[in-house]
Amino acid sequence: MASAAKIETYNFLPYKYGTELLLDIGRIETLKNYVLDTTAHQLSFYEIIFIEKGTGTFTLDENETTISPQTIIFTSPGQVRRWKIEEQVKGYTLFFEKDFLHLFFSDELFLYRFQYFNQYSRPTNMLVAEAPFGKYLDLLYEIEREFGRLQNDSNHFIRSLLYQLLVILNRYYAGLYNVQGDTYVHPDFYRFRSLLEKKVVDGLSAEGYAKMLNVSYGFLNKICRQFSGLSAQQMIHYKLISEVKKRLHQNKSAKEISYEFGFSDPSNFNRFFKRFTGITPQQYRKKW
Repeated sequence: MASAAKIETYNFLPYKYGTELLLDIGRIETLKNYVLDTTAHQLSFYEIIFIEKGTGTFTLDENETTISPQTIIFTSPGQVRRWKIEEQVKGYTLFFEKDFLHLFFSDELFLYRFQYFNQYSRPTNMLVAEAPFGKYLDLLYEIEREFGRLQNDSNHFIRSLLYQLLVILNRYYAGLYNVQGDTYVHPDFYRFRSLLEKKVVDGLSAEGYAKMLNVSYGFLNKICRQFSGLSAQQMIHYKLISEVKKRLHQNKSAKEISYEFGFSDPSNFNRFFKRFTGITPQQYRKKW
């Protein structure tokens, strides 16, 4: 067995500007390292990429996005990603730690309100019309200007601009993909999503999650379908496949992965993976 392939993880630099600031903005063409990293890598923070010029592809958890002007890409912590650039990419990247918003809104599930983050079954990108894209850039210019004149209250000003941007992006995304447009989602759905992030390796069934949430299995399915378009079990499967793919990127064996996720043996794990992806774990690994 080959030694594990290390996937580079880029972490946020909170003290880049002297005092702690959990959000940053930059021009894609001037930032080095992870922004246009052609190797498989992941981030420990959220990022929104605004493409003004350029062509190529951006692969996120093996879902490939075609890069073109007025494309916006949303990425969540831990997703495996890779750039393949054909023509120089120009634009903005906006990235932040979840606590930049959580500390202000006192809501640990706040970012689950936005349809484009932590997405299982829908696209994590959108091609935007010229007029709204220009409005988004105007907000980015305001954020960028504030970074050039940081003051004691800049945190609050930047946070308000980010919140406005997240909401109008969510409305556009919802209209484009025909999903719920406002940011209300049932609290138990948030709680399920949060548990799923932490407990997927425990091999719980949908009934097991319902019990942990102290709700009925039928109710959990109802709110999952309402707010994600998937059943609770489908959401579990999507998340499980996503985590398995990360292990495959690290060159873990089928045996290691199958026991980590509670499969009875590697052959059952292989069948499960092929049922949801159409290929074997070995074939998937070779693709990357």
